[in-house]
Amino acid sequence: VQLVESGGGLVQAGGSLTLSCAASGFTFSSYAMSWYRQAPGKEREFVAFIGFAGSSTNYADSVKGRFTISRDNAKNTVYLQMNSLKPEDTAVYYCKAPGYWGQGTQVTVSS
Repeated sequence: VQLVESGGGLVQAGGSLTLSCAASGFTFSSYAMSWYRQAPGKEREFVAFIGFAGSSTNYADSVKGRFTISRDNAKNTVYLQMNSLKPEDTAVYYCKAPGYWGQGTQVTVSS
C-alpha cells in the first residue's frame, strides 16, 4: 500500500490550496479515506472523511465550510480543497486509508 500526498506549500492567509493523495496497492474504490493534520507541538487531528463512493463526507468543525474533500475512484486519488486558509491551518497534512498513512505534505499559511 502506498499513499503519496502532494500539493502542499506556502500560501498567504485567505488563499487556497488543493492537496492530492495518490493511492496504490489496494482496491481504492472499496475504502473510505480521510485527511488528518499535525501542527508543530500538537497531536495529529482529524480534518475530513469521505466514504468509498464519495457520497458521504464529514469535517472537523474547524474546517467546515472552508475545506472540501473529494475523490476520483478512476484515478485512485483523494483531494482536499482548502479555501480561506488561516495561519492556524499550518500543519503537515496526512492522507489516511484504513491501517495506512501517507508521508505527509507541509502546508504553511502566512499572516
